[in-house]
Amino acid sequence: MTESVSSAKRFQQKVIAVVRTIPCGKVTTYGAIALALGAPRQARRVGNALAGLGTGHDVPAHRVVNRSGVLTGAHAFGPPGVMQALLDAEGVHFLEDGRVDMAQHFWEPHSPS
Repeated sequence: MTESVSSAKRFQQKVIAVVRTIPCGKVTTYGAIALALGAPRQARRVGNALAGLGTGHDVPAHRVVNRSGVLTGAHAFGPPGVMQALLDAEGVHFLEDGRVDMAQHFWEPHSPS
C-alpha cells in the first residue's frame, strides 16, 4: 500500500515537531520517535521523513541516531564527519567504537500535543 502524499507530509511534520524538542546535547532514536508518534516499528518511516528535509533546513536532525548510537543519517549532512562535529559541539560523547554514549545522552521523546 502506497502512502498518500498528504499523509506522508503530515507524518513528516509530526516527526519534525518531535525532533525540534530534542534538547541540545541529547540524542534520540528513529524508533523512539516512531513510538512517541504512535507508530511503533516504523523507524524507517521516521528516517525517510528526515531524509526528505533536504538541505538548508534548521531542524536538529543530527540529534537522531539509530538504536545503537550509530550515526546512520550522517550522509545527509554532506561531507563525512559533519554530523559528528555537530554533536561534538553540543558536548555529546562518543564511545571508542564511534557510537554515541547512549547511556549518557539518550533522550526519550514525547508525543507532540
